[in-house]
Amino acid sequence: MRRLRQVPRAEATSEVVTKTYDLLFGDRDPVAEPGTSTGTSGDWWTVFALVPDILEHCNRGFGLYRNPARKLDPVLRELAQTRVGWAKASQFVFSQHCKSLRGLKVSEERIAAVPHWQVADCYDERERAVLAYADCLALQAGRTPDAVFDALKAFLSDEEILELTYIACLYDMHAVMTKALRLEWDDRDDPIVEVAAPKDFSGQDFLDIGRRT
Repeated sequence: MRRLRQVPRAEATSEVVTKTYDLLFGDRDPVAEPGTSTGTSGDWWTVFALVPDILEHCNRGFGLYRNPARKLDPVLRELAQTRVGWAKASQFVFSQHCKSLRGLKVSEERIAAVPHWQVADCYDERERAVLAYADCLALQAGRTPDAVFDALKAFLSDEEILELTYIACLYDMHAVMTKALRLEWDDRDDPIVEVAAPKDFSGQDFLDIGRRT
């Protein structure tokens, strides 16, 4: 279950919260009647509404990356965001940005290949450079070999690379926060748990196994 309380419409006193609710949920109370057009519960919004200026900051971030003034190709942007969602094991970020790729008319083959892009031949050199860089940001905490950066600079301007870096890292943050707070499709139990041993097994048996003849 989600770890923080939600803000019902009746408790929303901030204009940014009420306007966000109106945009996404119409006149519904999204706590009493959850659901968004993409099929999520919408509890990301109702939990972030706890701190309205943080919600407003997030809303500005969403507007920033989709601003027509961006120099970065939106397909490259969405490939990076989708890969970051997969790399950080955020089902919410990954799923939402698969939909965004589809909205940009990216083929189903290329969307399905995001988890295994390293061995997929459906991406061009520019896309592969972006996906490699997304992995450096999400999986290596920014540790980026010169060869990866050189590949980026062969296709993208400095301005485009800065936009790519900022947006990918922004979605790394969203993936981490959504998992930590168990929101939307990241409200899942951790799959890594101990698998029980047979009833007749003892820990001493395990420790002694190397000495058995």
